[in-house]
Formats: sequence, structure tokens, C-alpha cells
Amino acid sequence: MHRTGVEAPKRGVPAASSVEPRGSINSSPWEMMLGRSLIVIHFWAPWAPQCTQMNGVMEELAKEYPQVAFVKLEAEAVPEVSEKYEISSVPTFLFFKNTQRVDRLDGAHAPELTRKVECHISSSVLPRAEFVKEDLDRRLKKLTNAAPCMLFMKGSPQEPRCGFSKQMVEILNKHNIQFSSFDIFSDEDVRQGLKIYSSWPTYPQLYVSGELIGGLDIVKELAASNELDKICPKAPKLEERLKVLTNKASVMLFMKGSKQMAKCGFSRQILEILNETGIDFETFDILEDEEVRQGLKAYSNWPTYPQLYVKGELVGGLDIVKELKENGELLPVLKGET
Repeated sequence: MHRTGVEAPKRGVPAASSVEPRGSINSSPWEMMLGRSLIVIHFWAPWAPQCTQMNGVMEELAKEYPQVAFVKLEAEAVPEVSEKYEISSVPTFLFFKNTQRVDRLDGAHAPELTRKVECHISSSVLPRAEFVKEDLDRRLKKLTNAAPCMLFMKGSPQEPRCGFSKQMVEILNKHNIQFSSFDIFSDEDVRQGLKIYSSWPTYPQLYVSGELIGGLDIVKELAASNELDKICPKAPKLEERLKVLTNKASVMLFMKGSKQMAKCGFSRQILEILNETGIDFETFDILEDEEVRQGLKAYSNWPTYPQLYVKGELVGGLDIVKELKENGELLPVLKGET
């Protein structure tokens, strides 16, 4: 499955005739579920271990919130539905109220799934709408201050999902500006609420120190007048950044994918070996940052991935790690004893 890069139109809950909820956690007929205050649909795949994990989370949530309909749909078994709702990766969760889609969550994030379920249940029963608004305002303030420079965009810097967001990312990167981002497609509350919070009706939106700078046209003007460099924080030089990243945790693995989902066989094998040791480690997905992906090869003088670092020093790739394991030396190396 791959991302299409096009915003999915906001539509209602799939009709019973077009979707058969395979393996739904709640066994009630699909039509009966439409009467529920909230429906959560998990688009999953049996080959993805993170989906199995999230199915377990769904089971527990179903017990705790019987008023909510939790449904599993095998994404590849219903391609027309997956395409309609832009299901480009698994697991993905869609939230429906009164037959209308109100929220979305991409990825295996159990705490965030629980938070969203609780939030939507609460918003259905709160007697006064201003309580919801106050809670959203607090969250938006926290998000806009989450980093010195925050970009609210469609998609991610690595995969923008509209032309305006793509142009904004290109400008910030060209000026070597350090920024974090938030995908407004991932949260409908934020997507709609930020328009009112900022009095700015479109995306992308750029914030510095919690204050709105503006959209693409404003940022273009600032870049043309050389004001943008004065307003936004600069990214550190690549070598400095790589040094910080390799020392981010005592054991750092630079790989294709993440702990939850390796995206190549070599990365999956090294993950399995490290998980067997019981040693805590952090990962960095080199597919998410082309600068790091290319720069780390020269920095470490190691041309392939994965790459394993202990206390900022390169240990090696998969073959080295396998050899250390076979010799009984891997655990001491990970503990920094050698």
C-alpha cells in the first residue's frame, strides 16, 4: 500500500452493502452499529504484527466502552473502501459519529487511540460545548508551542500531501530552518479548531514561539525580504546534528522503519537480535530524513543500513551484530563494557 498524496473527501460511514466488517469486535449487524454514539474502524492486515497488537487494545477498549462500536476491516480485502478513505498504511483507525467521519489515527499508538476514544465519548455527553472548546484551546496552545518553529501542514515534511505544504517545506529547508510539524489530516479537531484559534482559514500555518507567522504567501514574502532567517531558528550543521543523534540514547539504531515496523529485512533481523538482549535502545528511521540518511554514511564511513551505535560510537551493521552475538560479545558491547 502506498500514500496517494491526495486529500480524501469527507464522507459518511461506509454502507452495509459496500463493507462487510470482517472479524468485527462487536458482532452486532452493521446497521445496528449506526445507532452507536461512536464507531471506531480499524483497517488492519494479518501480516503486520503491530496490527495484531492494536487488535488486542481494541478488545480491551470494547470491554471498557460498550457504548462504542469497534470494528476491524482487513484493508487489502476491501480495496475500494481503503482507496475511498485513503488507507495507505496499516494500522489506521477512522472515527465516525452520526454516520460522519470525525477523526483519524495512523499508526500503532495505543495511548493516542485510547485518548481519542475517551475524547469523542466525552464530547458526545458534555452538557456545555464551551468545556470542549476550552480543552481544545489548551491543546492547541500546547501544540503551537511544542517546538520553537511549528508547521501545521497536510502530510509530513517527507511526504507533503498538497502543493502548498510542499512549497512551504521546500522554503524552510532551503533556508536551513529547524522546524517540527503536525499533520492536520491526523486530527480533525485540530484541523478545524486551529482555523478559529489562529483566525487563519487555510493550511499550511507556520508558528514561531507559539505565535502565528502566517501561511505560504507570508512566508514567501519573508523569505524574499530576508526576514525569514531572522525570525526562525536555524538548524544545526549536519555534523553537529549527527553527533547529537548518535548520542541520543546509549544504544542507537539507525534503520529503515521503526521498532514497531521494520521496512527492510536487514532492519527486521537486527531488531529481533536487539530485542532478545533485553537492552533498552532507541531507533531512527533514515527513510524519514534524507539528509541524515546520506550524511550518516560519510560521518560513520559505513555505506549501508542498519547502523548500530553504542555511546555515540559505531558498532557496525547486521553482519557485525550477528558475529558479536555468536561470539557471546554482544551484551557486553551494548552495555558499554568493552
